[in-house]
Amino acid sequence: MDIPRRPAAEQPTRVRDLRASDADRERVASVLAEALADGRLTAEEHADRASRAYEARTLGELTGLTGDLSPEEAQPILVDDRPVSVVFGRTRREGRWVVPVKLPLLALFGTVELDLREAVLQRRHIVLDSLVLGGRIRLLVPEGVRVDVTGRTILSTREVRTRPASDGPTIEVGGTLVFGSVRARAPRRSLRDRVRGRLGRGRQG
Repeated sequence: MDIPRRPAAEQPTRVRDLRASDADRERVASVLAEALADGRLTAEEHADRASRAYEARTLGELTGLTGDLSPEEAQPILVDDRPVSVVFGRTRREGRWVVPVKLPLLALFGTVELDLREAVLQRRHIVLDSLVLGGRIRLLVPEGVRVDVTGRTILSTREVRTRPASDGPTIEVGGTLVFGSVRARAPRRSLRDRVRGRLGRGRQG
């Protein structure tokens, strides 16, 4: 998960204007190569888009190159600051996507799943402005991320099993939850990582 570092007094950069990384460019280039191989792009179109991909400076410039090649959920990079909402169903955001400073969530008897392991955080403190009625919020966050549930909860449950770091980013779940639930967790550590952690604690003691 990436977090742009900017002076505290500065307004957050627009989601589309966040800088792209080399890995972002390679993601898009891979999609373009597949489109060339199966005939969705001509050789000339591929050459043009590939050139623009490697010259792109922002995430917004990259997303414009693959919008007509695959549905939204299959895009290599998702730049979308619209609210996440679901009614009697399930919706999920995962992969490489940008999390705006304040993201409205609506879950009416449905489930919102947010996988932040490869996400780009617009700021180190993100607020999920939630309205949950009989619904569920499920968060999967990387190591070092703190999740705080500060919203008003009425007959709702919360389960936070993360491994925050003292200087790590924070995901704040605010808003109102009625007959709902919030569950946040970090991915399970591998056996090797668990052993290393225990050995480290033993040496410190």
